[in-house]
Amino acid sequence: MLTHVSISHLAIVEDAQVEFQRGFNVLTGETGAGKSILIGAISLLAGKKASSDSVRQGQSQAYVEGVVELSRDS
Repeated sequence: MLTHVSISHLAIVEDAQVEFQRGFNVLTGETGAGKSILIGAISLLAGKKASSDSVRQGQSQAYVEGVVELSRDS
């Protein structure tokens, strides 16, 4: 189960940390808040090819990091 996503310098996101809980998680927010960028970051963690166009303007690289919990119960 994906429990944590960290994003730095990806598109409009300078730095973001998102924690997921067991069960149903909902992403809400205003237009332009970065919901789609978070979904895109999770896609990168799942193996989607990255594009240098996604690096935040003025930065040389972006980071996406995920934490996955593996247990016999999940």
